[in-house]
Amino acid sequence: MRFYEYEAKQVLAGYGVALPQREFATTADAAAEATSKLGGPVVIKSQVLSGGRMKAGGVKFADTPEEARDHAAAILELTINGLEPAGVLVEEKRSVEQEYYAAVTYDGRAKRPLIIFSDMGGIDIEEVAEQYPDHLSRTHFSASRPFSDFTAKVAVASVGVTGRDLNQLTRIVAGLARLFLERDMTLAEINPIGKLDDGSIIALDCHLDMESEARNTHRALLQEIGVPDDDNRQARPPTQFEIDAANVDAADTRGVAGNLTQFDGNLGLIIGAGGGSLTLFDAVRAAGGSPANYCEIGGNPSVSKAAALTKLICEQPQVEKIAVMMNVVSNTRVDIVARGVIKGCIEAGFDPAEKIAIFRIPGSWEEEGFALLEKYGVEYVDRSVSMHEAAERAVAKMGA
Repeated sequence: MRFYEYEAKQVLAGYGVALPQREFATTADAAAEATSKLGGPVVIKSQVLSGGRMKAGGVKFADTPEEARDHAAAILELTINGLEPAGVLVEEKRSVEQEYYAAVTYDGRAKRPLIIFSDMGGIDIEEVAEQYPDHLSRTHFSASRPFSDFTAKVAVASVGVTGRDLNQLTRIVAGLARLFLERDMTLAEINPIGKLDDGSIIALDCHLDMESEARNTHRALLQEIGVPDDDNRQARPPTQFEIDAANVDAADTRGVAGNLTQFDGNLGLIIGAGGGSLTLFDAVRAAGGSPANYCEIGGNPSVSKAAALTKLICEQPQVEKIAVMMNVVSNTRVDIVARGVIKGCIEAGFDPAEKIAIFRIPGSWEEEGFALLEKYGVEYVDRSVSMHEAAERAVAKMGA
């Protein structure tokens, strides 16, 4: 899940990282009041879960509360990359002499966390890596041992930073790395870090992405910064469809029937089996289909849970048919899923034979499941039909 900048800075402050004074506001009047409280020139930043705010006009500078009110009013009406702002961050404007970049992420190839640091902040790090490789360092470290400040110092010093700047930047990078480890982040990024005209160094922006599965572990933190329990946002706020699916999954601990992401297509998907769900989603798109959602089911969900998920998907107005597909399963009973999807279709007011384009879940208790599907006239296939062929058949049904 992704954090808004104002939330990310609240988390970052807990790790001893110096930040500008700031106030979050949801109205133009509140932005003017925040400017008065800060007592000087400010930056007004749109709070959206997207990049490109500056280019889109979502970042403005104001010298007075009146000017801040006008800018905030315009920004609050501004849609950026299809997203509406949750509010604006009103932050003191500081004079910056030098910008740096720092990020901590996970290197899948090395299977270790990685610090990326550059003395060329404020621009795309990909551009720095391509055009100015000497200005960027990559430093791996262990996720199983306590983080050492020395590792952060090596990352910063590797691009030639020395003296007081090295010590200040080491504290910031070390705090960012500890935040990454302790809060189960997939990305912790500050761009830019700013060296001010008085020689102090502070974080001017912050981007944090947390593992979705870590929500319960860090529930206290999320509550502290005001993130609702049902807000499972990623690169955008969750839709009501996604919130409802998460509630279905959370209401019953048996198995998985949720983890849903909404798209704008017309074929509802109930898919699963680990990487098989990704394979099936891609197979539907490769066959020319237009998924209405990505969704996972597995781990032996109850009939009621599978039914609730199916009913929810079927009730989406753009969904014409659904496809129920998995790889060969051993820990999920085929008959239970079959009962669930049939029940969900009927409860949503549809004939399962018409609404279900195809059912492809081979595995345990498949004879009982296939018998039930046959009773209701639902087309099903066994393991002799590949996942790709099943996806093609489902897409073909959409045009029939």
